[in-house]
Amino acid sequence: MTTFEDILEEAGKFGRFQKRIFALLCLVSMPFAGVYVGIVFQGFTPEHWCHDPGLQQLQERCNWGPQEVRGLAVPFINSSSGAVPSQCHRYKVNWNVTDFHCDDLDSGVSETLQAALPIATCDNGWQYDYEGRQSFVTEFDLVCDDAWLVDMFQAALGVGFLVGSITIGYLADKFGRKMSFLVSNVLNAVTGVLVAVSPNYISLVVFRALHGFGVKGGWMTAYVLITELVGVEYRRTVGVLFQMFFSFGIIILALIAYLIPDWRWLQVAFTVPYIFFLVYYWFVPESPRWLLSQNNSKKAVEITEAMAKENKKTLSKNIETLKDDNAESTTGSFMDLIRTPNMRKQTLILSFNWFTSAVVYQGLIMRLGILGGNVYLDFLISGIVEFPAAFLILFTIERIGRRLPFAAANMVSGAACLITAFIPESVLWLKTTVACIGRMGITMAFEMVVFVNTELYPTFIRNLGVSVCSTLCDVGGIVAPFLLYRLAVIWLELPLIIFGIIAFIAGGLVLLLPETKGMPLPETIDDIEYPNRNKEEKMKSFQLENLLPPDVTTNKEQMIV
Repeated sequence: MTTFEDILEEAGKFGRFQKRIFALLCLVSMPFAGVYVGIVFQGFTPEHWCHDPGLQQLQERCNWGPQEVRGLAVPFINSSSGAVPSQCHRYKVNWNVTDFHCDDLDSGVSETLQAALPIATCDNGWQYDYEGRQSFVTEFDLVCDDAWLVDMFQAALGVGFLVGSITIGYLADKFGRKMSFLVSNVLNAVTGVLVAVSPNYISLVVFRALHGFGVKGGWMTAYVLITELVGVEYRRTVGVLFQMFFSFGIIILALIAYLIPDWRWLQVAFTVPYIFFLVYYWFVPESPRWLLSQNNSKKAVEITEAMAKENKKTLSKNIETLKDDNAESTTGSFMDLIRTPNMRKQTLILSFNWFTSAVVYQGLIMRLGILGGNVYLDFLISGIVEFPAAFLILFTIERIGRRLPFAAANMVSGAACLITAFIPESVLWLKTTVACIGRMGITMAFEMVVFVNTELYPTFIRNLGVSVCSTLCDVGGIVAPFLLYRLAVIWLELPLIIFGIIAFIAGGLVLLLPETKGMPLPETIDDIEYPNRNKEEKMKSFQLENLLPPDVTTNKEQMIV
């Protein structure tokens, strides 16, 4: 019988057919960037202070601007950066019935008078200095005691990612990659519009979670589909480039957010591509590998023949005898991931690395929204520095290996975070440069954990292993906003200290993993638990198969038959 890998040799491992599908599916990564980190623009918190309706008449009479009113009505509080105007308290004074005059208040309230004035919370709402930009924070007043609700907005997305990736992953295995991808995009389009028209915060969070449910699952299905259409030796390159389009999405996001300052219309801009992806029904085929796993060889043959035709190849083997490559594979369980010592070690280390990558990556991007300055330019630069990460991966993994670049990427990111935290603002160019190095490092680590994960599990449990470990990525996405925004209130640089520590730990743990460069993929748990016992035998077999000429290999197969 002939396997799909055999036919792929003749139909073309990465010909015009696969390149066309690859180009179409790469576009899926671009709006995903907007959904994932769009909170930087949709949920930005501008400078704000208590609204005091009693000051309105005095403001009009004295011809004062917002900042002058703020200086009069708002007390100062101590913070890590010194005395700053309070964003959550005001002087409890009825300014319209006092004896104050404009001339008396031109230079503000004296310190003696300030100490005597009672202080109250912002019970009349807030005023915002947002320069025309509209976010859901300013619309729903998610500041002060309600500031944590901004964290919940992003955490809801992480919950949707977590549930959606598991659910849609299961549906993709049961009903097909193509159908699951299309259904997820219908869900993305509907829930994306619902997020944009949400009348209140509760509905916003609910629709955000549902939006995340479809977006992450659809993205993963597209990733699986393209990797199943290409030859084994192209999967890593295709996977890295597929993720690199996420970086393109970040760059485009900065431009779109600059042109669309209203958070609702920005959400619509994220959603429109998912409506466009529905036309893929006519341009993207089902995965032949999945069809074979469902014993639908007739449809698999049709797609494979179309692939060969577009690649201008001729199929000489008996394609009618196609069978599933893994038809006789053993079914694994979650316990297989933790039952034995080496499997347990690898599962824990990889899970922690998924968690670290998500927390540090997402945290560093969202941090741009609270630094001040030109957030559009900073966001653009942060997207550009991701591209060297992809090229470094492609350059190093086959020359140096997986373990050292993976560990180094985490450690460089950790060191950059720690150093950036202690560089003063007066040396802004150096602070920005080191921060960019950290972004590049964690991007490289995030992209590497995907395929390193696949190389460290036996065939029969590989998909399950990746699915279980990667759930920690979504847990990291839930934790990241709380870690960033709440710690930044204490000290702006404190989140960087935390990011640096966990990235260093992740890099150190990676050094405990085995190197997989040049090694055949493990087939059984024994290959993981007793690598030295099986290494020599597997390497000899692997090298022999690569050295034998095709006719000798064919004769060998015929003798076995």
